[in-house]
Amino acid sequence: MGKVTGFLEIDRQDLKYQPASDRIRHFGEFTLPMEEPEVRRQAARCMDCGIPFCHGPQGCPVNNQIPDWNDLVYAGDWEEASRNLHSTNNFPEVTGRICPAPCEEACTLNLENTPVSIKCIEQVIADRAFQEGWIRPEPPKHKTGRKVAVIGSGPAGLAGAQQLARAGHDVHLYEREMRAGGLLRYGIPDFKMEKHYIDRRVAQMEAEGVTFHYGANIGVNVDVEELVEGHDAVLLACGAERPRDPGLPGGELEGVHYAMPYLVQQNRRIGNEQIDGAPILAGGKHVVVIGGGDTASDCVGTAFRQGAVQVTQLDIRPIPPVNEDKLLVWPYWPTKFRTSSSQAEGAEREFSAATLGIEGRNGRVKRVHCIRVDEKRKPIEGTDFYIKADLVFFAIGFAGPVTEGLVETMGFELDQRGNVKADTMAYLTSHPKVWAAGDMRRGQSLVVWAIREGRQAAHSIDKALMGKTSLPR
Repeated sequence: MGKVTGFLEIDRQDLKYQPASDRIRHFGEFTLPMEEPEVRRQAARCMDCGIPFCHGPQGCPVNNQIPDWNDLVYAGDWEEASRNLHSTNNFPEVTGRICPAPCEEACTLNLENTPVSIKCIEQVIADRAFQEGWIRPEPPKHKTGRKVAVIGSGPAGLAGAQQLARAGHDVHLYEREMRAGGLLRYGIPDFKMEKHYIDRRVAQMEAEGVTFHYGANIGVNVDVEELVEGHDAVLLACGAERPRDPGLPGGELEGVHYAMPYLVQQNRRIGNEQIDGAPILAGGKHVVVIGGGDTASDCVGTAFRQGAVQVTQLDIRPIPPVNEDKLLVWPYWPTKFRTSSSQAEGAEREFSAATLGIEGRNGRVKRVHCIRVDEKRKPIEGTDFYIKADLVFFAIGFAGPVTEGLVETMGFELDQRGNVKADTMAYLTSHPKVWAAGDMRRGQSLVVWAIREGRQAAHSIDKALMGKTSLPR
């Protein structure tokens, strides 16, 4: 905990943003730094709550020891706070930026709607650790002689690879793209997280012994059976990239796209990488985003920065309450009205709105046909309405991992949702040398769950190869 009476004396403060009128003019991060004295004051608000739900399964999947490093920040021991934070989380500078912070929803002070600013404090600890030079490569003292392949360099793959390399294994990480990061690099817009944070971690991991192989699409241009045969263990961390098909009439019209190709294009544009296919740009257009999640919000913010005239976001769910019933849902993640930074930049939001179809002229999208729905998502007769659209994005989630190539070739057993089947204790698939972690195993989820599963799978692999392990689980 922090100061005994801190939660009574100090008001909650969080990171501030640049004004919307300023931040939509660039693609860089737009949070304004919090000064050290204020960060320490915010850490002081961590109370002696008895059972800290913030770092239990309800709050933090990676089990960050939040009260401990809050107390260390309050005491001014930043280096020990960094050591503590990194003991459970390989990439806190990432989670401090893009995690939705279920830890704050689980904070005891959230019963009064004033949780500790955990996400902000985490980001400041991680950033300061790099500034002070406390983050250095941690190569193993001894090598095991075992060779492990990790397929996919998203958060699960990176976390697993780093843990296995530190355990002394010869780790080879295979990535389909020309740079590491997976959706951290190609799916998350730069205004939420700039990509030099990934490059910095890649350099650290290379110094720890991880070998990165880029342009390696396993099952397409790299033989999967030879790869499995050539390694003592393989960790699958390829994500869940298969988009959910809405099956709407008009989906074939020009100007209608899935969300991810749009976000990937813009990230490639900023990273000076080659863009595949015709450019998808929102400048001067009326944009409609179908979906109510984070990916939809990322499309909204990207469209505004490209100069969209108007952006409308359609959500089939009813408008949620402003405040949840704490006695019913706390400390779990509640359904309540939230406004993302992108939505706050001027998006029109339509709730209880189902999409019936997309209409066009001469093969080009012109408008979206919608209808109001009741609480059971049944259309309400006579409530049809239309929204002008020059560009439409489907952002309604993902249906699971891509099965063509790698998964089909090896014939892995799948679960009922089409994910690669593996339990949460061993993470072992139906193949005796192959483990799976992250979205590829659990389906579309949060970055913190990916890091957790990558770490736990590394623990299981090390134990299977060596008979014991010192890696934390």
